[in-house]
Amino acid sequence: MFNTFKTSTKKLKSTRSLAILALLIAIKVVISSLYIPVGDNLRVYFSFFISVLQAAMFGPTVAFLFGIVSDLVGFIFFPSGPFFIGYTLTPAISGLIYALFLYNKEITVLKLGISKFLVNMIVNVGLGSLWSSILYSNVYMYYFAKSLVKNIVLLPIEIITLVIVFNLLLPYLIKQGFIKDNPVPIKLF
Repeated sequence: MFNTFKTSTKKLKSTRSLAILALLIAIKVVISSLYIPVGDNLRVYFSFFISVLQAAMFGPTVAFLFGIVSDLVGFIFFPSGPFFIGYTLTPAISGLIYALFLYNKEITVLKLGISKFLVNMIVNVGLGSLWSSILYSNVYMYYFAKSLVKNIVLLPIEIITLVIVFNLLLPYLIKQGFIKDNPVPIKLF
């Protein structure tokens, strides 16, 4: 496992990798500024695609840092409320979870599904509700219930779209050496 973290940081020494990471941060910041509001402090975002892609390409260390940097840059250019460090930790932890399941491993529907489920339930529902209750002085269960419903409803849609996106991008990512050889299309198990 520590080897995974070590190989992840080696990619930070490549100018090509840094340029691609900067481009992915810019794309994520722009996509993060677009969302669908569904309630009090509850939104549907599409930026998770970039986080999953980056985590699979660059590994856990870079994914954690990518989450922090992309959140801070996004807050500077598109603030949508008060700054709170918890909301900065959210994309960092999400990227870390995605990377632990996808980096240097065969990408399958099951791995995409499990990592997305864990991010939705632990990070989006659990931590997101905690951050909202701290910031907005409301009962944790109020945010938890709303977020749980939203994340359960969106989970199958997010997994299906992730599989479609990865099936489209994998041949290119493998050819460029960003992801190890992986069967295309993505197998179920």
